Amino acid sequence: MLHNDSTRALDRQECLRLLARAPVGRVVYTRQALPAVLPVNFALDSDASVLLYTSAGSDLVRAIAGVVVAFEADEYHPADRSGWSVVVTGRATVVTDPAEQQRLSQTGPHSWMPVQDGVFVRIEPEIVTGRDLRGTTAMQ
Repeated sequence: MLHNDSTRALDRQECLRLLARAPVGRVVYTRQALPAVLPVNFALDSDASVLLYTSAGSDLVRAIAGVVVAFEADEYHPADRSGWSVVVTGRATVVTDPAEQQRLSQTGPHSWMPVQDGVFVRIEPEIVTGRDLRGTTAMQ
């Protein structure tokens, strides 16, 4: 059994602060009626939206454009069993406004993978939750 009184909920601002420093997160969505998870690099926009940059014709864009998805990022330190996890839930949309596309091409994320006909995908932060873990201990 785990004694777990060192886990605490994080407020929205703390979640966003932690999320901004994470290099990689995971998009959680539905693919062929089944749950799917895809690791991606990302950036936070000034309105706290999660931004992805990917190929316009990708399976990811087809699966998430216009639907509600979750996005999760975390950090864990095994030596002291500490870390955090943040989940953003909201609608994913492809950025179509030319001025916004231009702005994001300067400030947004750049994919680590080769991109063909790149598009920015925005995940609106409708629900933001997080947990902080500070050293759980096993109880006998």
